[in-house]
Amino acid sequence: MMILLGLNSSCKKYLDVSHELAEEMDMDKIFSNPADVRRWHRNIYTGIPNTGDYARDLNGLNLPWPQLSDEIERAQGGSDINIVAYNAASTAYGRWSLYQLIRQANVFLERAVEIPQSGNADFISAGEIEELKTQARFFRAYYHYLLFELYGPIPIITDIADPSSPELDYERNSIDEVVQFIDSELTAVAARLKDPDLNNQQQLAVPTKGVALAVRARLWMYAASPLFNGGYQEALSLTNPSGKNLFPTYNAEKWKQALAAVQDFIDYANAGHYELYKAYTNGVYDPDKSLYEVFMSFNRETIFARSDVNWGAVPQSGVDGWSVPRGARGGTSTTGYIAVTQSLVDDFFMNDGLGIHESGLYREDGYSVSGDDLTDRTEVGTRMMYVNREPRFYQTVFYNGRKWHVGHEQIWFNKGGNSDNTGSTDYARTGYILYKRLSKRVYNEGSNPRSEYRPAIVFRLAEFYLLYAEALNEVNPTDARILAYIDKVRERAGIPRLADIKPEIHGNQGAQREAIRREMRVELATEGQRYFDVRRWMVADKEVDAGGQGGPIYGMDMNASTLDGFYKRTVTERRVFERPMYLYPIPLSEIQISKKLIQNPGY
Repeated sequence: MMILLGLNSSCKKYLDVSHELAEEMDMDKIFSNPADVRRWHRNIYTGIPNTGDYARDLNGLNLPWPQLSDEIERAQGGSDINIVAYNAASTAYGRWSLYQLIRQANVFLERAVEIPQSGNADFISAGEIEELKTQARFFRAYYHYLLFELYGPIPIITDIADPSSPELDYERNSIDEVVQFIDSELTAVAARLKDPDLNNQQQLAVPTKGVALAVRARLWMYAASPLFNGGYQEALSLTNPSGKNLFPTYNAEKWKQALAAVQDFIDYANAGHYELYKAYTNGVYDPDKSLYEVFMSFNRETIFARSDVNWGAVPQSGVDGWSVPRGARGGTSTTGYIAVTQSLVDDFFMNDGLGIHESGLYREDGYSVSGDDLTDRTEVGTRMMYVNREPRFYQTVFYNGRKWHVGHEQIWFNKGGNSDNTGSTDYARTGYILYKRLSKRVYNEGSNPRSEYRPAIVFRLAEFYLLYAEALNEVNPTDARILAYIDKVRERAGIPRLADIKPEIHGNQGAQREAIRREMRVELATEGQRYFDVRRWMVADKEVDAGGQGGPIYGMDMNASTLDGFYKRTVTERRVFERPMYLYPIPLSEIQISKKLIQNPGY
């Protein structure tokens, strides 16, 4: 494969860690120098997805997924990123480059050895080498998982091929082979990795036993879900030139395997390693504070995170800078453009825990007067569709007429308002901007900080509580733990438990499945997982209003001449979702130079 050919051609191309190592250094020199060995190893970490980067220059290893699903609507420089089907010749959001890091891990596993102490010189003990090799083995498995998540069946690479050898051309392994390989590797390293150090933020990106168990749990949830378990009809006949079939037929036992894997993680988490983050104000539980702070610092809900992340600064840099609306201090004509879709706005619950179509608290039209807001979270005069919503809504969506968090400027996206900039290519195209994970301290005035560091979370515990509920429901819908684990998430979010307001759904697999998916939709909103969930469930080919990814995207009417007219649901974009898009295309350049590598269905 081309990426492997390119990487074998010189040490420089796959090291890329420093000028010192970029010279023509041979392997023996590198792996006899402790400093170079550690640098080589540290570079293996660089494939951890940067979930704090979702503003510009997107690729498959930062966070394009909210914008490629029904959560965010954005155009940058006049170019929409969701209105055409994928093309194998244009794979900006791919992850095929991870094979570079897989090869670097393989080289490390083969060549790294103990370097004994000699005088005062640096050295690497046998114990350190063993620990570093365990981490490298984890990353090799994890990067295969990230490739599997996007492409489905992939080549498993565990050797270091000679670039001149014809054996460098690899075929894809089957779904079952890929799952079994990743599972066996994660099981092996989980027994050797350390427990998380909950007091050391510098160790956020270091793989731990909990991280390995979490990836394994996610892996099996994919393996059991329809996309990879007999539900993708177009892929069932996909066969390698050698005759190997790549996709399995349906196997109900895989849900039991998935439950066992998630159970392993939950048991580990519940043994004191992780817990949902909760914050208190004057001794009283504060859901708003909890939902904000969970992303702002290292805490016991964080399972895995990338630590070397820059969230940007005001004005106009990174997520924090680019998200400031024009009407706030530091906002300019090209900011505040990461827009939330109306379908996501509508899917948040009301403060009574019910959906907008179920709750008596919801009103579509009119503006609030004193006494309307039972939660005291909005200003008098707020459009009623934003009043009495759940706490997660207010932590995720910045809507028209809301006040900015520092200068308290009231922001208006409607035509003529202080953040109206519909003449630009970068603006709040739906009449909302994404508020989740923004720092509420940065502000371009006075002594306020212009930037604020926080980790970029890859996995957190709330998702795994919901995955646990999903696996339980697919195996035994009568299990009382299904609602119990959904309700752990809802209680932290500050809304009533399903067991209290919808006890009748207990044991109803379809109703519980819908409840789990709705909870995932709002709890994990814009964190990157929905793109993959709607695909593994195989509901993505429905229209957005039915939980899919195609068809019209709605927002407010940005061109209305009156404020009342602004609050009319209006089509802002029409999305394309075609059946081949259930899997991402392998780069055409790879297919063209290989005799064994076949493309995903439909490309």
